[in-house]
Amino acid sequence: MHSGSKPRLSPRRRAPEPPRLPTGAHSSPRRDGNSDLLCRRVADGARDAGHTVLFRRLADTPVAPCTGCQACAGGTGRCPIRDGAPEILREMLSADTVILGSPVYFYSVCAQLKALIDRSTMVYPRLTGKRFGYVLTMADEDPSGFDGPLTALNGFRICCEDSETVGTVCAPGVFEAGAVRGTPAWDEAYAFGRSL
Repeated sequence: MHSGSKPRLSPRRRAPEPPRLPTGAHSSPRRDGNSDLLCRRVADGARDAGHTVLFRRLADTPVAPCTGCQACAGGTGRCPIRDGAPEILREMLSADTVILGSPVYFYSVCAQLKALIDRSTMVYPRLTGKRFGYVLTMADEDPSGFDGPLTALNGFRICCEDSETVGTVCAPGVFEAGAVRGTPAWDEAYAFGRSL
């Protein structure tokens, strides 16, 4: 360097923000059923937008119902039941966005998803600041059939402080496996995934 000259400073560059990590939990016991396909469609959109996506099919990971024993009281994360719930909940804790998908059974979410929500008692005080999305399908054509499941899902989200609902994709009138393809919800699911 010549005397009297000042060193050249390069402008400080901001580190790029890490991509959001969406996690999808689909709860239908029917493989390749409509809610399964629709959740995968959301995941495809998110991947195409550059996100790393973890997609979990709850029927492949046993999650027993909560027994109400209170061993996890206070969000300790300890539960005496030995199954897949702690692993799934760890994935949800590390995710920015959590997509929960379910077929509508008797105007509510199916048992597999309800069991996971109930078992989240072990961590939900730490399950904060999340972005939640919902994917629901049902055979009934009356959209009011989604009211019960959405109430349950939003009730769970409210318990996860500082969290928000970022989108919902509902497909009424689909029963036979694959019937959701070609419905408006098919394109909505992909667009929702890309928007995450």
